[in-house]
Amino acid sequence: MKTAKALNPVVLFLLELSVLGAVLYWGVTHGGAVGFLVGVCGTGLLAELWGLFASPRARFKLHGTARAVFELLWFGAGVAALYATGAHAWAVALALVCVASKCLAHARKA
Repeated sequence: MKTAKALNPVVLFLLELSVLGAVLYWGVTHGGAVGFLVGVCGTGLLAELWGLFASPRARFKLHGTARAVFELLWFGAGVAALYATGAHAWAVALALVCVASKCLAHARKA
């Protein structure tokens, strides 16, 4: 359990990157130049939102319920993007790893 808690920050970072990659992948598979542009802009928007509200150096750091809702929507966007591309198993895997990692993060604080 100690090892899992110690590695969890790395897993959380990889999950954040996975969400960005999922949105970019959705845009690219959506079709053509417009899909690519939507994927790049969507990825940039999500990265900016994470930087403003959820990163360790966030300007407007969220706490409590607001943070939980933000993360649910943010990680949910990645899961939804994967699901929309037809990568259903990857979407479920991302959702399960997110839940497990967030539970570990909460247990670490307790």
